[in-house]
This record gives sequence, structure tokens and C-alpha cells, in this order.
Amino acid sequence: MSPVSVIARIPCQPGRRDELVAALADYFPQVESEDGTLVYAISTDNGDDDLVWVYELYAGDDALQAHSTSDAFQALAGTLGGLLSGPPELHFCRPVRAKGHVVEG
Repeated sequence: MSPVSVIARIPCQPGRRDELVAALADYFPQVESEDGTLVYAISTDNGDDDLVWVYELYAGDDALQAHSTSDAFQALAGTLGGLLSGPPELHFCRPVRAKGHVVEG
């Protein structure tokens, strides 16, 4: 099984970035319970106050599929819908080399 990563560019409505980040943070208990979800990192953009990035790393395609089709993910998608200014831009990648560290905070 080959790892897979997702880099998500998520545009939010002007002034609603904190709400978007809070909604993603509320989703963390689900992410933490997923064995195949190795990294789920939320970042705010330093140059755009209405943009959030999420980096995701999964053990393989099956883990990504389980994450993406969970009831909790569907509920999150419904919550995020009212906060977005457009559709998320998703990039699916195959990591070839990495050194990792997750920042708690």
C-alpha cells in the first residue's frame, strides 16, 4: 500500500476564516480516530486572510476513501458549505520522501 496525500486550498467568505478553522478543529476527534489518517494539518495563509490550507497524509487509497466517505466528513462538508467563497481545490499526490513533525496548537 502506497501513501497518498491531499493538499486542499479552501477559500472562505471574507472575514470568516476563524469560523472555518473552528469547524475543521471540531472535526479533529473524527480524524484522530482514523487509523489510516497519518497527518491532518490545518494552516492559515500568511498572504490571504480568506484562505485555509489543509495537508492530509493517508496510509493508502483505502484510508483516503474511508475518510472521504465517513458520515462525519459528510456532516463537515455541510457545515463548511456556508463558509466557503468557492469550491475547495484538491490536489492528490504520492509522497516520495518526507520528514515529518506535527505542530500542536
